[in-house]
Amino acid sequence: MRPHRIDRSEARRIAVRAQLLDAHRPTDLLTVLERLTFLQLDPTAAVAPSADLVAWARLGAGYQPAQLRQAVDRDRTAFEQFEHLAMVRPMADLGLHLAEMAACPGDPRRRAWLEANDSFRRDVLDLLRASGPLLSRDVPDSSVVPWPSTGWTNNRNVTQMLELLAARGEIAISGRVGRQRLWDLAERVYPADTTMVPADEARRLRDERRLRSLGIARATYAGEAGEPAEVAGTPGTWRVDPAALGQPFAGRTALLSPFDRLIHDRKRALELFDFDYRLEMYVPKANRRWGYFALPVLHHDQLIGKVDATADRKSSVLRVDAVHRDVPFTPDMTAAVDAELEALASWLGLAKVRLG
Repeated sequence: MRPHRIDRSEARRIAVRAQLLDAHRPTDLLTVLERLTFLQLDPTAAVAPSADLVAWARLGAGYQPAQLRQAVDRDRTAFEQFEHLAMVRPMADLGLHLAEMAACPGDPRRRAWLEANDSFRRDVLDLLRASGPLLSRDVPDSSVVPWPSTGWTNNRNVTQMLELLAARGEIAISGRVGRQRLWDLAERVYPADTTMVPADEARRLRDERRLRSLGIARATYAGEAGEPAEVAGTPGTWRVDPAALGQPFAGRTALLSPFDRLIHDRKRALELFDFDYRLEMYVPKANRRWGYFALPVLHHDQLIGKVDATADRKSSVLRVDAVHRDVPFTPDMTAAVDAELEALASWLGLAKVRLG
């Protein structure tokens, strides 16, 4: 079929709506999780953990971090979900990932290490069957061959085995104690009636789910999902969710996590939004342009800047060291960003915003 021809403004609006960042906010965490397909768990909390910031940006003050903590709690009182590879996903999507789990590990080095440590693998499964769920510190290291690495994972045999077995779908994370994961047999965590979707079909359905969550993307992210599109001022073709075309748009202002999927694909953010960004927490302080954990600023269908902010909980202050303006701020933009900072401080339980 002939590609849809879309101007950049419409492409941006499709992307913002798809990510639930327009004026029509969702009302519950399950809706957010189902649309985004996952929430990424990252421990960095200069302002708040990324998964909480992502949820707050969609739900506003009605969202409380306890809701996500319930979601990863073993009792699952909030809604059915599973945690896999540092992401919380809807349990309804589990069948789309089982074939990929069964083929893991694809990396020859990891596969060889797992085969050399088959007795260790069986020890872990037997222990969890008898005593699970357990924290990693409660699992003895009976490895035959240590895990080789020049980095921080060197000789972290128990952690590597647990993560490999979870990636394979043999064990699963059944909950958390603080930030520490509880491990158990997958058969005691995942619903027994889950059907494994064949790999090719699962890949197609995941591509469709991913494109719906992004609205518009390159084939690298969307495969053959959706329909082809050309976006004015950008090279090559895109894939667009046809259901997202021609929809009305009402925007708002939002402060985003550095891991937010609206800006996660840096090239896409540059092509569609003229937004240059990188996460600078690993950049030496003297070389940072925007800050350790700078929050991208969305205003309607534009990404207009970054806020270098830190939650100083001891002083009950949201400290704003800089607001980096990518475009000249109108009075409405300034007022909207100030209001979002006040809303963020209130949501965090901080007494005030302090401009540095």
